[in-house]
Amino acid sequence: MFVLGITGGIGSGKSAVTSRFEQLGITVVDADIAARTVVEAGRPALNAITQRFGASILLPNGELDRPALRKIVFAEPSQRQWLESLTHPLIREEILHGLRSATSPYVILVSPLLIESGQFHLVQRILVVDVPEAIQLERTCQRDQNSEAQVKAIMAAQLDRQARLAKADDIIDNHLGFEHLDAEVQRLHASYLALAQG
Repeated sequence: MFVLGITGGIGSGKSAVTSRFEQLGITVVDADIAARTVVEAGRPALNAITQRFGASILLPNGELDRPALRKIVFAEPSQRQWLESLTHPLIREEILHGLRSATSPYVILVSPLLIESGQFHLVQRILVVDVPEAIQLERTCQRDQNSEAQVKAIMAAQLDRQARLAKADDIIDNHLGFEHLDAEVQRLHASYLALAQG
C-alpha cells in the first residue's frame, strides 16, 4: 500500500487539504485522532497520566482535559518528554491499524509531528502544507482561542519551517486561496494514483 504523509505546522491548513483528498475517496489516518483515542477514559494511558499529574487534568466526565495538560507539558520540557514516551508507541500502534485497514488506492497519514516523531518511516512520500509563520500564528490564535505565547510555544516544539520544507517531496502553498488549493490537490492526487499503481 502506497502511504502519503501529510504534515505542516500548526495552523497551516492540513485539515483543509486532507478533507479534499477524502472527498476524492482517499482514506485519511489522522495522528491527532489516534493521539486522542489512546488517552480516552478507561484506557491505560489516561490512568498513567492521571497518576502523574493528578485529577486536575480530568474533566468532570472523567475524560482528559487536553488544554490543562497542554499547559503543563509545554511549560515543562521534561513533562512533555515523559508524556511522549508513554503515548508515542501507543499512537504508532493505532496509526498502523488504520493504515492496514485502508481500502483506497493509496492512504494518507496526516501528522503535525510526522518528521519529529519518526512517523515519516511509515510513508513513501511527504507532502508539506506550508504557510508563512505569521499566518500560522494568526489562524491558530483565532481558531483555538490560545494566547500568542502558547501558540509560539507549540510552534517552537514543532520542526521549524525551513527544516520541514527540506524534508518535503511535495509542497502545497496554502495561503493562496481555495481555488489554488483545489487545483493543487487534484494535480497531486493524479500523481499519487500513478505512483500507487506503479
